[in-house]
Amino acid sequence: MLSILGFVMVLTFLYLILTKRVSPFIGLIIIPLIFGVIGGFSSQLGTLIMEGITNTAPTALLILFAILYFAIMIDTGLFDPLKSGIVKLAKGDPLKVIVGSAILAGIVGFDGDGSSTIMICLSAFLPIYLKLGINPLILAAITAMQIGITTLVPWGGPVGRVASVLNIDPTALFISVLPGMLVGGIYVIFVAYIIGKRERARLGIQDINIDKEVQAELSASVEGINLKRPKLIWANLILSIIIMIALILGWLPPVVLFIVGTAIALLMNYPLLQVQAKCISSHAPNALNVTSIILAAGVFAGILKGTGMSEAMAQSLISIIPSAFGPVLGLIVAMFGPAVIFLIGPDAYYFGIIPIIAETAASYGISSMEIAIASLYGSPFGFIGPLVGAMYLLTETAHVNIVKVQKYSAKWLLGVLAIFIVVGIILGHISI
Repeated sequence: MLSILGFVMVLTFLYLILTKRVSPFIGLIIIPLIFGVIGGFSSQLGTLIMEGITNTAPTALLILFAILYFAIMIDTGLFDPLKSGIVKLAKGDPLKVIVGSAILAGIVGFDGDGSSTIMICLSAFLPIYLKLGINPLILAAITAMQIGITTLVPWGGPVGRVASVLNIDPTALFISVLPGMLVGGIYVIFVAYIIGKRERARLGIQDINIDKEVQAELSASVEGINLKRPKLIWANLILSIIIMIALILGWLPPVVLFIVGTAIALLMNYPLLQVQAKCISSHAPNALNVTSIILAAGVFAGILKGTGMSEAMAQSLISIIPSAFGPVLGLIVAMFGPAVIFLIGPDAYYFGIIPIIAETAASYGISSMEIAIASLYGSPFGFIGPLVGAMYLLTETAHVNIVKVQKYSAKWLLGVLAIFIVVGIILGHISI
């Protein structure tokens, strides 16, 4: 009975999310509450919800302060010299322009916010692409591929989602997928080189004046207050490097690093209380949106697991899964997950499907960490899917068709997927 109730709950969640009847935030809270009551767990729901929220709170706080920190760094102009330098080096060479855009997207993408990366990369390179006659579709595809890889940082959406529902340390997940991310990012730059060679042969190298393009979008303000801090570029860079090193080496808990880092960044760049308040409030909507979904996932996971639904569902799946498939569930998720996440979107995939698979895999001795890692390999395909809002921002800003971007990107992303799987197998993260 619990198994049937669980499957109906998950299917209801998937249906309502995919048909946009409810938002992920509402669905993650209301749907499990209703099914919890139907299952006769009314008296336990408060405790189960608090347990779920307690498990997801560290991840939610990490994402909250990481988003604020990187937003402040973007406001101060930390990435402006990099953007300007790459554009100047590219000059009028289509090859250098395309490779430069891939490098910029790969570096800036580590802020974990796809929307910010899109605006930075397109503001720097779209005018150059148009002036040289390069198809903006290439810029959109290259940017989307790099974001799909770099969004796997601990404060990114995919890691936050899967870490919250499986109660896994997001930093440990990040460190596990980091080798694949680095190789995948280099691969995208190589893809940009191949495409750039073709465009150079087609268009030739042109002598153009790029001063105006380099200076474009180099000002940031909130209510008339200039937020750029060019004299503090090195101080901000050193602070960011220290945080990244401390994060990877585990000197302090990630949440502590970004809470302290955000406080230092605000005090160092904006000592006036009025400016600090306006800076935070300008980025609060984006931070709150992501954080609220992670906390809502705690409600869903707490009820699904605490009521015993997930365990009962796993036992049902075990009875129908061929025994030969059980030990390689991680590999199966890695190979077929990209198609699923593309079709149903990250929220439905990580919140609705992965918890059931992880519970099932545990019966075969496969850890939740392996399933989490395997599920993240599909993230680049998830980003270009039709249910991701940032893709529409990308295609609207670049003035290109979303379906054409998806088709153009998908063929190259198969290489990224292969890299992730091979690296995962070599490092022992995926069982074969």
